[in-house]
Amino acid sequence: MSSASYWRESLIGLVCAVAVLVVFSFPAIPQDPAYHDFADDRMLFGIPNFWNVASNAAFIAVGVFGLLKFSRGAIPGAGLPYLVFCLGIVLVAAGSAYYHLDPTPQSLVWDRLPMTLAFMAIFSMVVSDRVSEKLGARLLWPLVLLGVASVTYWYWSEVQGRGDLRPYAIVQFLPMLIIPMLLSLYYGKRMVSAFLWATLFTYALAKVAEHFDPAIFEWLGFWSGHTIKHLLSALAVLWVVLCFRPAHSGPESHS
Repeated sequence: MSSASYWRESLIGLVCAVAVLVVFSFPAIPQDPAYHDFADDRMLFGIPNFWNVASNAAFIAVGVFGLLKFSRGAIPGAGLPYLVFCLGIVLVAAGSAYYHLDPTPQSLVWDRLPMTLAFMAIFSMVVSDRVSEKLGARLLWPLVLLGVASVTYWYWSEVQGRGDLRPYAIVQFLPMLIIPMLLSLYYGKRMVSAFLWATLFTYALAKVAEHFDPAIFEWLGFWSGHTIKHLLSALAVLWVVLCFRPAHSGPESHS
């Protein structure tokens, strides 16, 4: 291992360790019951919370588009992590729609489980592209299991009356912290940095829209912040699907 590789991997390992220690230095974080109270609960066409349900169609469209590109061999170098990512996105649409039909802690499980597939798969893809293809492939299933375990643990802790979101928070947000480091510290082989930065930026905007759910609904009147969060998140996924460079092109000249 070169000295450059050693310090980069040591830095990433240190950031991961510090982030986990910081999160677990806080007491258990229960799910806020108000989380399920979305600003836009209008029923249309007999469907409750219509726009929060219907906006999940964007995930289906992008997920299916990504799978079709994969099946046609149009994404050079995209392997199992990419396939898991796209399947996860299609399942996100189903799980989120199911949750928004009747928002409860029980239905939220089926919203969060497929999201962990997507989070872990994109992290595996970036590790494969930036650090080591073998390492990324080896990390995929342990990361997926970790994601599933985080949601399972959260729900179990809720049932026990002492809900704890800390592991799920790590699964959702730690990749969003480490991926920018990977983009900055390593050269890209097949995944174009600009698209991945766009993914991170767009997803950050989606979280802002989610936070200001009622304010955005009051301002716009037709869509809430949560509906816009779904649309922005689907756009963030689209950037991932589009980020693979053509087979004949070389690696990036700079990160």
